[in-house]
Amino acid sequence: MDFKDYYETLGLKRGATDKEIRSAYRKLARKYHPDVNPGNKEAEARFKEINEANEVLSDPEKRRRYDTLGSDWQRYAQQAPGQPGGGFRVEYQGGDGGDFSDFFRTIFGDLGGGGRPGARGGRGDRGGVNLEDLLGGGGGLGGRQARSRGDDVQAGVEITLEEAFAGARKTFTMEMDEPCPTCHGSGNVGGKPCTTCGGTGWQRGRRQLDVKIPAGVKTGQRVRVAGEGTGVGGGRGDLYLAVTVAPHPLFERTGDDIQLELPITAPEAALGANVEVPTLRGKVSMKIPPATSSGRTFRLPAYGMPRVRTSGGGSGDQLVKVKIVMPSDLTTAERELYEKLKTLRSDNPRAYLG
Repeated sequence: MDFKDYYETLGLKRGATDKEIRSAYRKLARKYHPDVNPGNKEAEARFKEINEANEVLSDPEKRRRYDTLGSDWQRYAQQAPGQPGGGFRVEYQGGDGGDFSDFFRTIFGDLGGGGRPGARGGRGDRGGVNLEDLLGGGGGLGGRQARSRGDDVQAGVEITLEEAFAGARKTFTMEMDEPCPTCHGSGNVGGKPCTTCGGTGWQRGRRQLDVKIPAGVKTGQRVRVAGEGTGVGGGRGDLYLAVTVAPHPLFERTGDDIQLELPITAPEAALGANVEVPTLRGKVSMKIPPATSSGRTFRLPAYGMPRVRTSGGGSGDQLVKVKIVMPSDLTTAERELYEKLKTLRSDNPRAYLG
């Protein structure tokens, strides 16, 4: 297993700011995105490396851990994932999570979100989920619950913006230390050490879960899966999945709205045009009126993110900001036309600057 230099992957120096990381990721993601390079396996592999680097460097906790590894990373990788009763690992089967390298899984596989547990649901909640805001703070999920109930477990899940828009199902294989089903965590049966767990009271358990991620979820929110934490029988705790929505190379989310910068030509801006605009629902036609200036924003109602049920339903809007793009080289005929246009217009748009 080789060390991954995530800064080098994004073309950055250590100490890069969050803004520099976002900018580098968006630039490289656009360049190597599979939609831009159909059938190009090399570009697809590079795109996965870029996503993994961004996953680490854009997350404060992961970045802090990565920055402290140094030459000692191999010793860290050999440490146990957790103490009995607290260690767990989440493996992704299918989807984008399966694209992470062995290095990522080894160093960051235990990291998840934190926050405040939500209201508890019924036992029939396995397929359905409850969503709540992650309000911050570190307490609540990892501590020992009452003896009749197991611990809650927290883990992180990253999804694409498309998955956040439409909703998704994620399959996980979870490994965690759970109370021994024979001695129920006591470590002994009839006054003698339990032969099932060797007297430790714990056994390594493995479960496969299929979890529904609701449409409209945003970074910092949690999905609760009732009865899938540690414990045995009806005394299991809950599983909390802290959601991270990966940055998109084209769209940027602001609340429930989606923002897009749309390039248009100078003739389209001057004369008006009907142009195709990408949205999370697919391409739509939008009218550019004559005499449109660069930076003007148009609104596509209800083409934003769906609002989760707790927010009253409905959808946000898509805000399309146009940007006039000039050709890098003008032909002789084009230059003559622009020279003629220059003589026809004498107004100064900078006059108000004094």
